[in-house]
Amino acid sequence: MADSTDIGHGDQPAPSAETETPTANATTHIKWYRSTFYNITILGLCNFAAPGIWGAMNSLGAGGAESPKLVNAANALTFCLMVVSCYFSSGLVVRYIGIKGALIFGTLGYAPFAAGLYTNNRFGTEWLVLLGAALCGISAGVFWMAEAAIAIAYPEPENRGKALGYWLTFRLGGQILGGAINLGLNAKNNQAGKVSYTVYLVFIALQATGPFVALLLTPPEKVQRRDGRAVTLAIVDAPWAELRATTRQFFAPKFLSIVLFIGQAVFAEAVYFTYLDVWFSVRARALGSFLAGIVAVISGNLLGLWIDRNSVALRVRARSAFFIIITLQGAWWTWITVNVARYHHSRPTFDWVDPGFGAAFGVYIFLTIGFQINYLFLYFIIHNLAGESEPDIIRYAALLRGTESAWQAVSYGLTSLTLFAEVGGVYFNFLLWGLSLFPAWLVIRHFGSGSTSIEDSSEHSDSTIDHSGVSPAKALAVSSNEPVLKEE
Repeated sequence: MADSTDIGHGDQPAPSAETETPTANATTHIKWYRSTFYNITILGLCNFAAPGIWGAMNSLGAGGAESPKLVNAANALTFCLMVVSCYFSSGLVVRYIGIKGALIFGTLGYAPFAAGLYTNNRFGTEWLVLLGAALCGISAGVFWMAEAAIAIAYPEPENRGKALGYWLTFRLGGQILGGAINLGLNAKNNQAGKVSYTVYLVFIALQATGPFVALLLTPPEKVQRRDGRAVTLAIVDAPWAELRATTRQFFAPKFLSIVLFIGQAVFAEAVYFTYLDVWFSVRARALGSFLAGIVAVISGNLLGLWIDRNSVALRVRARSAFFIIITLQGAWWTWITVNVARYHHSRPTFDWVDPGFGAAFGVYIFLTIGFQINYLFLYFIIHNLAGESEPDIIRYAALLRGTESAWQAVSYGLTSLTLFAEVGGVYFNFLLWGLSLFPAWLVIRHFGSGSTSIEDSSEHSDSTIDHSGVSPAKALAVSSNEPVLKEE
């Protein structure tokens, strides 16, 4: 990833965190295996092997099963355990084995879940699905925290949006690969039902590579950034002190204000995957997995380029992205609400040769795009809340992923119920979208305006000092390469 030459307003280049604080590891020659591009690639490959392949299985429609009940219940168990493992990940896991060790540990539980789906699909075994879901939940919460912290902290500020888009591309790569494999194996299956069990053997093999790929990550202290800034991502506080700090950040108004916005973004995954399973044939589900992944990759990377565009004020980038995302989401939830209200009575199973397939299938593609751009935008929000404080990045990453997990546990749990799977999930997610908008706006409206705190009623006040001793206006400008503007 090349350095950006964009500057802020006026003729002067935008100041950066690196110009404010001298760094000890400035380097004139960067070893390729220490570079941020290499490490984001390794992180992406881990994402592909673990949650990417997990997403590939779910994008087949409820894990490729004939009925969504068992798989959605197992996913609910996974996300319940992820809430716990996310919460303890910073104070215990990172504190004792470091961020790289946390990433390796986090990849271990995914393959057992795939094995459970395989035995269920082929032999009807149910207990291994639940055991695999539990093992996945224990490890995946740690993985989610670790990868989020690495994705935010490793790249240079001017490349962070592009790095996020590039990293999240690998997760969708798993979905695309899974869809392509499944489409090839089931191209002639135009009926509802479960997918071929052969698919899972490929998935198990890919997920088993995750820990070995994670071993290739450069430890934070050895990363060589183009700007010379050191990366540490270490937790030095005692475990209980760290847990208290994380808890305080969760209950701060600025984080509580985005809890519903996180919910409307991630609750959708179970809803549209279940929608695909309930109303479409096996080969149509495979086609959906394949195509949705491709268009989501494109849209996510376009958003990453936009939020990195430092020639545009942070205020403009944040607000424009927010309003575009919520407007599109509103349109798509309206569309799918009309669909499921009709399908609940007509009980169709759509194949790609059937009348009405386009209207039914198109909204699934758009909701997948919505999930991807919402997901990337959440990292943009978290970065602007945390600034350049690496302990705060770890804590906010844990809080973001733990909150996501809690919402997804509720989502998958509810969609294991027949009525909720068919119509209730869509109705609830539409309502959640509407309720989330104003609280999220209370936080986002401060980005680029001198404060990220909703407790501060003035957008132009720099009287409050943050954890680093820098005024919020200056901290925001520094963390985003924005020039520090004088308060009016």
